[in-house]
Amino acid sequence: MPSINHTRLLQPEILQQIEGFTHFANRLKDLNLYPLTSSANIDTLQINIGKICNLTCRHCHVEAGPHRTESMPKDIMAHCLKILAESHIPNLDITGGAPELNPHLAWLIEEAGHLGCHVMLRTNLTLLGNQEYAHLPEYFAQHQVELVSSLPCYTEENTDGQRGAGVFNASIKVLLMLNDIGYGKPGGSLKLNLVYNPGGAFLPADQKQLEEEYRQELQNRYGITYSNLFTMTNVPVGRFLTNLNNSGMLPAYLDYLAQNFNPATLSQLMCRRQISVGWDGALYDCDFNQMLGITCVADSIKTVNLETLLEREIRLGNHCYACTAGSGSGCGGTIANIKLF
Repeated sequence: MPSINHTRLLQPEILQQIEGFTHFANRLKDLNLYPLTSSANIDTLQINIGKICNLTCRHCHVEAGPHRTESMPKDIMAHCLKILAESHIPNLDITGGAPELNPHLAWLIEEAGHLGCHVMLRTNLTLLGNQEYAHLPEYFAQHQVELVSSLPCYTEENTDGQRGAGVFNASIKVLLMLNDIGYGKPGGSLKLNLVYNPGGAFLPADQKQLEEEYRQELQNRYGITYSNLFTMTNVPVGRFLTNLNNSGMLPAYLDYLAQNFNPATLSQLMCRRQISVGWDGALYDCDFNQMLGITCVADSIKTVNLETLLEREIRLGNHCYACTAGSGSGCGGTIANIKLF
């Protein structure tokens, strides 16, 4: 079993605080719900094709930014496509960084389309407003790429507070452009989803209620329409973890997440239905484990036997409390209908 590299990636004082609570695995053992295993029917291959980004958002668990250099090479993408072809996994979820900055993105999308995969791409929106990348929205529409777009709030103040000055207005311009080419239209085939992250150390509001607020505010203020809103809990990983520690809020946030642990979320956790691939081909249960260096198998995407990834034991840590708190959280938003708070 691959080792956990927390100590390589986290400062000792942060590591001590994270491990100072009842370990998530022991919590499951107390409920006779351990071990947590993946499904034999994996439905998503999520690949992080690079950590390079034009933004440095405060809540970014990837710690992406313009200073990063990691970018998935074409041969690693080819091995991902090989796994997709052999497994018939129906969904390819492309993330970053800003995935638009990987020079092989178009090739990857087209090859995945040839395999019959549904392609999702996670975008920060702003890059699509730059002249160099202005052709991409039409390209995405041509290939029926589903867009998952970060927009932490429908107000300028809150969005810019998380993501940087000017990001909100740049995002609104791109959303209007996407609407103009058919994305996010009611009943349309081009899906445009928005992602909400809380602006601090607290759980998201009810997803359905917040989705309606977003829909009304964006329509009334800007005439923008969209498909779905996904609410995602901020996981204590990466830049958000560092900010929590620097502000002295890390212990309180970890305790808050643990106190709101909801076992009803366990059956729908994203780690149970997906495989996560790092830019270098390493394999993980989820994007958060990826950023902590917690691999799920020793093999890379180049050498792995697909069978070893099915019904595997999920690697757990106390950051897992974030995905299981309240209504739960995943790359597709809320995962449970029952809240405990």
